[in-house]
Parts: sequence; C-alpha cells; structure tokens
Amino acid sequence: MERELTETKEQRAEALNSLSTLCDFFQNRVLKGPSDEALREFNRATKEWVSVTYKELGEKVKNWQRAFADLGLNRGDRVAMLLPNGVNAVCFDQAAMANSLVPVPLHAIDTPASSAFILQDSGASVLVTDKKSKWEKIQEAGFDLSAIKKVIITEELTEASELIQGLKDWLKGAPKDIPLPEQPTVDDLACIVYTSGTTGRPKGVMLTHKNITSNVRSTLAHVKPEIGDIFLSFLPLSHMFERTAGYYLALATGSTIVFNRSLQYLAEDFKIAKPNVLISVPRVYERIYAKLNDALAKKGKIQAALFHMAVNAGWQNFCKKNSIKTAGSQGLMFGGLVNATVGKKISEKLKSQFGGRLRVAISGGASLNPEAAKVFCGLGLPVIQGYGMTETSPIISGNNVTDNDPATVGRALKDVSIRLGEREEIQIKGDLVMKGYWDREKDTKNAFTEDGWLKTGDQGAYDGEGRLKIVGRIKEIIVTSTGEKISPVDIESALETIPLFRQTYAVGDGMPYIAVLISLDPTLWKKFAAEQGVDPKDPESIHAPAVRKKALEMVKKACRTFPAYAVPKNIALTLDEWTIDNGLLTPTLKLKRSPMQARYGHLIEEMYKGAKKSRI
Repeated sequence: MERELTETKEQRAEALNSLSTLCDFFQNRVLKGPSDEALREFNRATKEWVSVTYKELGEKVKNWQRAFADLGLNRGDRVAMLLPNGVNAVCFDQAAMANSLVPVPLHAIDTPASSAFILQDSGASVLVTDKKSKWEKIQEAGFDLSAIKKVIITEELTEASELIQGLKDWLKGAPKDIPLPEQPTVDDLACIVYTSGTTGRPKGVMLTHKNITSNVRSTLAHVKPEIGDIFLSFLPLSHMFERTAGYYLALATGSTIVFNRSLQYLAEDFKIAKPNVLISVPRVYERIYAKLNDALAKKGKIQAALFHMAVNAGWQNFCKKNSIKTAGSQGLMFGGLVNATVGKKISEKLKSQFGGRLRVAISGGASLNPEAAKVFCGLGLPVIQGYGMTETSPIISGNNVTDNDPATVGRALKDVSIRLGEREEIQIKGDLVMKGYWDREKDTKNAFTEDGWLKTGDQGAYDGEGRLKIVGRIKEIIVTSTGEKISPVDIESALETIPLFRQTYAVGDGMPYIAVLISLDPTLWKKFAAEQGVDPKDPESIHAPAVRKKALEMVKKACRTFPAYAVPKNIALTLDEWTIDNGLLTPTLKLKRSPMQARYGHLIEEMYKGAKKSRI
C-alpha cells in the first residue's frame, strides 16, 4: 500500500502507454496494487457492503477464464451478458476478453425481444444472466437462438440442465489445470455494443482493444483520478460512456468502483459511497436542480433573491477563470459577499446530495440544461460536459477542471481529429473510431465519408475560444414551416427542470410553431390541480383550460431565453409515463421519437388543429 501511495497519477498514466490491451490495463493494477479496493457491491442476502481487492478480483477472473475455456469456445466467439452492474459483470467481461472471446453486453433493463434480437444477430454462444426467468422470456420472443450453447444463471438455480447451469457449479466444474487461450491483440474485438437507436433495429458496434485503450488514454488527459478515488457506478455497463469512463478508466488507474444498489437508492448511495468522481447523464443533475428549485420556491422572495445573487456572483467568477464572455458583472462586489455566505451554505448542501467529496462531475450522453449548469458552476460544483458516441469508444471531446464552458462540449481529446463537413456535420478520425457494424457492411460504409471520416450525424460549431458546440442533430432536428431549425432536445432539457414536468416531447416538423407533449408527475399533479381549482381524480381535469393555461405559462417561462421561434406555442398534457418497458425510451433514457409519434399522433394533431403542414 505504501508503494501505491507514492505512485503519482502521471506515473500511472505513463505506465498505460506501454500497455496494449484492456486485459493488460487490468493485470497491471492487480500487480501494482493487489491490496487496493477494486470493487464494492451490496450483498442483498446479508444486507452488507462487500469489498473486493484487485488481487481477489484477479483470482475471480482467473476462475471465470477456466470455466470459459472448459466450454471449448473458439477465439472470437461472442459471449453475451445480461446482468446488473456488479462484480459478476466485471468478472464476465475481463475473463471473456482475456480468453480472446468477444463480450456482448445486453441492456439490463431492455425488453426480452430486444435481448433476443441481439443474441440472434451477434450469434452469441453463451449467455450469462442473473435470473432463469429472464432467459425463459427471451426464448418466448420467437428469435433463432440455436447458437447458444450454454446459459449461466448467477442466482441460486433449483434445477439445472445440459443447457442451463448455475454460476457456482459452472465455476467449480472447470479443471484447475486447464490450458487458457492466448490473450488478445490490440486489433481483436474487445466488445460488440449494440446502439440503442431511436429508430429501427439496433446495430452492433465493433470496438477493438486499440479503440478503447486509446480512448482511455485520451480521456486521462482531461480527467485525472487521484489515488484512492471512488467512482459510483449506476449507468448500465452496456452503455459505452459508463463502460469506458466509469469502468475501464477507473480500474486502469487503480480507483475503486462502488456499484449503486439500484436507481431507487441512488440518493442514499451517494451519501454512503461519497464518490470523488461521478460519471452521469444530464437527467441526474437536472433532477437535483429541479429539487433545488422546488425547495427554493418554498423559501420566499428574499431567500430566492439572495440565492440568485449568490449564483450570479459565483457564475461571474467561474466565467472569469474559464475565459467565458458574459453580459457583465454588475453587483459582483455585493453579490460576492452574498456568495461567500449564503452561496457557501447552499453549495455545501448541494455537494452533500452527492456525498460531500465530489471533485469531478462528468456529464455526457446529451446536452446539460444551461440554467442547471449555471447554478452548479456558480455554487462551486462545476460539471464537466463531454461529447461522444458508441462508435467512438465513446468520448470525442470534453471540458476539464481548468478549461470548462458548460455551453460547449470542450476541445477534442488527445489524438482525436474533428472536422465539420457537409451541413456542419461533426466528423471524426482517430484510433477511437470503431472497426464497423457487426455483419452490416452497407451500414458500415454509410457511416463513413468517402475519405474515411466517421459521420456522427450531429451538427457542430466552434465558439470564440475554439471549443466545440453541438448545434443539433441532423436527423433529430425540427424544421418548422418557416424554415427555422430547432433541436427538440434543448427544449425538452429546459422543460424537464420543472418538477411538475416528469417528461417532455417537443414536436413541430413542417408546422408553423413548436408544441410540446408533457407527462406530469402524478404526485405533484394532485397539488397543481388543486391550485387550479380542478379535481385531480377526474381524468378530464388534465385538459381543463385553467390547467393548460398555467402549464403553458410555465413552459414559456422555462424557454424564455430561446429564440421566439423555439418557444412552444401549444401543449398537451398526460399522466402516462414513458419507459423502456413500454417501448418509448431507449436503455439510455432517450426518447424514441418514431414510437412517440405513433402513440400520441392524435394529441399532436389536436395541438395543430387548423395549422397547415408544410414541406419546407
């Protein structure tokens, strides 16, 4: 341990330059910090948190390697995992890669049919999952799963068969002296991760060891974990953002990964784990911001004024440090005093929501609401926003602790080339770019320009300091009948900071104005309905004029900083929740726009009654 404490983060990063594969990254830490805590998870049977050192994890991985070897699989065979984040998920992944197999992580909360499709499409030979019932539902989905040779169940199994086996028996059954396969090369596949696209069937993104190790090294130039740092893992390991930044990078640098029990316990687990580094999506930050607003509304006008004064003063200081142009610094002296008193107190409360030790807060997967970013940065908890996609392993660019403008996604990572192509599309070159889509030659060809640059489908621009901004999505952009182009995600992000608005869906393509379908929080709806003088139990009350009028006022206020053409002119309200299970959200919690359009077409038509659609 003493030797580990004297090892600097620069030395650790330098050591990674001489290593070739993700397997090398892991074994390096097993050798250099065997007694360091690698993983921590909650044992539901004993109701205790259990730690695993790097040495213990290395031994567990070796046992999994023997069990895989005993199945007689061939180099390059695909093996699938349908598990929640945890020790078993890491053992599966590390052992499969070490045996030169190709892990195929399935989305732990995906539908059985989607999982079955991925198993069929990838030709997976093995499935490891936690419940036998999950496998049974996958079988019932009607796909060809004849390639599956073995199904391993991690929970207690009452009845095994030639096909289905319990994890303990599978691990015990492998001979201790069984020869292990040769380890992978840099050009071998490290995984096939299926994109959770908003339309159509997902495609398997083939990522090599070279792709991902290069991305880990590049990310370390922006995010440098300290020795002993704790990461709290709650995004699915089937998502490349968590996989690279929250798992491979964490283990490569000797950090500790604490696995969240479930999203239900996330707020509590923040306070238990007390993470130093957080890898998250904007929704988590924005919900905390919404709660902050809700609490502020109960404090009165004087407290609200002091709060905003403190935030503005802190924001001005933040902008000055990061070379961000602002409208001015009026009242900065008095505001600074308020920030040093009121702001400090609020900042401590904000940081306590994340456990009190958070040093690096990373946001990716979608754009962070600007108002939420301003409050976090103004109160001394700067959120580092980045940009990437599954096809780039995934991180392309990012801000960092000394160069941070939350209105941008920062600068290109080391060894990553970015250019703006036709229609200002962001295009990428570098070792991080995927090998291609599994068994999809045409799709792979279409993903690249003729001169070999990956097409992201995102539109970008640079600010005055050379930082990249995401302007919109080429395929997910609203073009109104007046020719104005609006990113629906920006509108939705702004509206979802309102606690009453659980989820939002912006529409308006070919129409004269923007409209929004809003899913209301059922608990807050009762209070809101009473305030508007309607009965919340009456299904028709959600359409009452008083309710719609007040909700539309809230919408316009939230979008007041947008151009006039981007401010919604009409709304429709529902108490429906949009989930993965009902097919309206992807596993990374993005709206599936085509299914939303199909499900709520009648409400959308109502919002545009009398408005003529245009081809423009």
